[in-house]
Amino acid sequence: MKIGVLTVLYGQLPFAEALDKIKSYGLEAVEIGCGGFPGKAHCDPEVLLADEAKLKDWKKALEDRGMFISCLSAHGNPLHPQKEIAEQFHKDWRNAILLAEKLGVEIVTGFSGCPGDHEGAKYPNWVTCAWPTDFLKILEWQWEEKLIPYWQEESKFAADHGVTKIAFEMHPGFSVYNPYTLLKLREAVGPSIGANFDPSHLFWQGIDPVKAIRYLGENDAIFHFHAKDTAIDAWNSPVNGNLDTIPYTELSKRSWLFRTVGYGHGYQVWKDMVSALRLVGYDYVLSIEHEDALASIDEGFGKAVEFLKEVVMEESLAEAWWVD
Repeated sequence: MKIGVLTVLYGQLPFAEALDKIKSYGLEAVEIGCGGFPGKAHCDPEVLLADEAKLKDWKKALEDRGMFISCLSAHGNPLHPQKEIAEQFHKDWRNAILLAEKLGVEIVTGFSGCPGDHEGAKYPNWVTCAWPTDFLKILEWQWEEKLIPYWQEESKFAADHGVTKIAFEMHPGFSVYNPYTLLKLREAVGPSIGANFDPSHLFWQGIDPVKAIRYLGENDAIFHFHAKDTAIDAWNSPVNGNLDTIPYTELSKRSWLFRTVGYGHGYQVWKDMVSALRLVGYDYVLSIEHEDALASIDEGFGKAVEFLKEVVMEESLAEAWWVD
């Protein structure tokens, strides 16, 4: 198991400088944002696909530092009801797939997307309850008319270009936001659908990430892992619950905050997650996603690396020599 990072936290630096910065922390695995919400600061697939020389130089920056790509990231909403927005996210997704093919990367991460509630809608409609029953009709329309057909087509496109794992972050606000909805889409589309497992979005939903790892792992549905934490506010959460629409900038008023790994949950929780990952056969990358508003980029990232070094098991599993 290796520690990695989603490089967008150093998007203000040129690619080579960002890699040097990351390498200085002793890491070799990088998740590269190449469209959608993560942006294209370090990787514009359209440019690299059109220019072999630029692509060669880009790859050399990684090779010279002994670094590898754990996955490409194109988180967006290709099902957005406004056509021009959806088309841009879709274009970013397709270009990420084509670049992954060129690079020999088998995993592309993203969001499932969220449609509107009818063909003429302007904004996504994320349904969170089953009553009044109007909401169930919206869900049925979203899944049957939009979500499933789109990802059936994209799964085939990805497979045709060597991408065998479409890894969704289970993120509230999108149609796939928990293990149930992930496996529902996987059942409809096929085994190319799996999780970019990010416990931070599960903590505040009241989901036990260790149990979720076991559940998804038993279905071979964990493809990648985001190392990000969430702290539940001891004052606001008991008063208002965790369905929180207070802006992220109003930190003291929110029921929960994204935190650097270790600042929401301690070593035992994270060690239990790592152990659960090994139990279900995931022994790949823990990719740090730094979104802690209470820490600087360098300090928050550095503390996450330091914390995870105490948590990960880097060597291969041992044979059970004690039973012979």
